Amino acid sequence: MERTESLPAQTRPPGVAATDPGSVLLPGHDVPLGRYTTVRRLLPQRQRRMVGAWCFVDHFGPDDVAERPGMEVPPHPHTGLQTVTWLLDGEIVHRDSLGNVQPIRPGQLNVMTSGHGIAHSERSPADRPPLMHGVQLWVALPDPARSGPADFAHHADLPRWRDGDLDATLLVGELGGERSPAVAHTPLLGAQLELRGDAPATVPLHPDFEYGLLAMSGAAEVAGVPLAPGALLYLGTGRESLRLRATPECRLLLLGGAPFDDPLVMWWNFVGRSHEEVAAARADWTAGSGRFGVVADDAAPPLPAPALPTTRLKARDRHGDLH
Repeated sequence: MERTESLPAQTRPPGVAATDPGSVLLPGHDVPLGRYTTVRRLLPQRQRRMVGAWCFVDHFGPDDVAERPGMEVPPHPHTGLQTVTWLLDGEIVHRDSLGNVQPIRPGQLNVMTSGHGIAHSERSPADRPPLMHGVQLWVALPDPARSGPADFAHHADLPRWRDGDLDATLLVGELGGERSPAVAHTPLLGAQLELRGDAPATVPLHPDFEYGLLAMSGAAEVAGVPLAPGALLYLGTGRESLRLRATPECRLLLLGGAPFDDPLVMWWNFVGRSHEEVAAARADWTAGSGRFGVVADDAAPPLPAPALPTTRLKARDRHGDLH
């Protein structure tokens, strides 16, 4: 999945500054992805660029793709990051330059580690369910993983449990005494939370982590703040627990991690540390060098890299412009 550079302004919801000064509501904005899909981009934004090492969050759907092609993202490159793909509805086929061809379905997790360089494509299959709904996230890699070898893992079985009216599925990291099989290179958390009744639920947190909560479907009230579908609430650090209220069938994505303090240069599909590093990755992709390889079983022409801006790319920290 590819990104663009536009970053909208955000506002705090009424009452947040007074009752919960560590929270910032990030409503997201629509970005076209390929020819047929529009996503809501929730990170990076001007007020908040990261949650832990999570540096990019796209939420897409629910979209009716019964009479439409669905997701059609041709081969494109990545460096310096992991992609994490999670579906609530539908099916997407991942193909990459390591030779992997992997369908992903709801309840399964794809994690692709780009390291120094990898290419992949993401497409809805011809025989697909009528709805498509999910998220794709990027995780910034630290040294030395960001310059290491590429990798890919598909996790069909993840830790799941029920605590009262709360159903939890652990994507990445540790929660509630469970540990995900997904490999993370920094302290990280990703979990889907579903409330089945009207009673509030309490989720244990790590006070050294910063957190964000995305409403993927249904509405919720989090730390006293209303959270509408498609919005991300940044919750800051210092919390030992989080109290949730939600409508039935509400599905939330809890993201967290140790603050990632390395300044990043994020441009197009590359995460680096300097203008020169990103420019070199673009040049290698444009030249068709062996750095990124060839995507398996996908004959479509690769996406061309856009032109670099006329000014130098600047490193940004995790806080955003307003901190």
